[in-house]
Amino acid sequence: MVKLKRSDNRLIEEAMSYPQGLGYVLDFSDRTISEFFEDEFQIDIDDQKYKAKGTSKRNRLSSLVEIEDAYTVVKVLRALWDRREGLIRRNGGNANSVQEEEMRRVFLNIVAGIEGNMELPSAAALDRYTRDRTLDELISDIERDLQANKPEAAMDHLHTYCMKKLAHLLQTRGIECNHNDPLHSRFGRYRQELLRERELSKFTDRALKSAISLFEGYNEVRNFQSFAHDNTILEPSEARYIFDVISALLIFLRAVEAGRYEA
Repeated sequence: MVKLKRSDNRLIEEAMSYPQGLGYVLDFSDRTISEFFEDEFQIDIDDQKYKAKGTSKRNRLSSLVEIEDAYTVVKVLRALWDRREGLIRRNGGNANSVQEEEMRRVFLNIVAGIEGNMELPSAAALDRYTRDRTLDELISDIERDLQANKPEAAMDHLHTYCMKKLAHLLQTRGIECNHNDPLHSRFGRYRQELLRERELSKFTDRALKSAISLFEGYNEVRNFQSFAHDNTILEPSEARYIFDVISALLIFLRAVEAGRYEA
């Protein structure tokens, strides 16, 4: 939940009133604002919970800012601001005028303030599963990036951690990993070993199958959107989401391994 000063709320309402005036949000009609929020954020802006202050588009946006988590609010406000600047240019206005520069500065400062108050991502999913100086340094680097609230900087090292973790899980079963085996291939082999060891529940097996494609996608993030190479890195909000998804998979693996020993 985001708590803003009333002056901040008024500034957001003023910025979003372009070009139709107060009570509106940018150029949206009732239909197009519903489509926009559904397509971009998978949010039903027509949900009753967003109508506590009234049914106008302004009031629904204001309610969303108050009741949704900080990550969602930041993502929505940044997308709306980008649309606003595009509208100004299409309407022949000057998005770089002194007035617009000041509006941009104040609006984005509000967004940055929301980002600054976000709960930091946690490294709780990362185990020091064996005595290994490289592993210790790797986890310490990730923890430093998270403490700085920069999950985008941790994408490469988190990928390396996953590679080492899966190699370890295979090696404890007497299976050596080739240095060039990609992350999703290691995970696929790990799943096959689990199936040989014991019968998995339907949910666990489906979750493990889904994780193969998630890890395959994470390979692309590491190769093309992290500091592994000279890349343009992810936006912080998207990096946070990916970090949380991978962390959830690692925690799930911890539970699966615990189940192995219980069996």
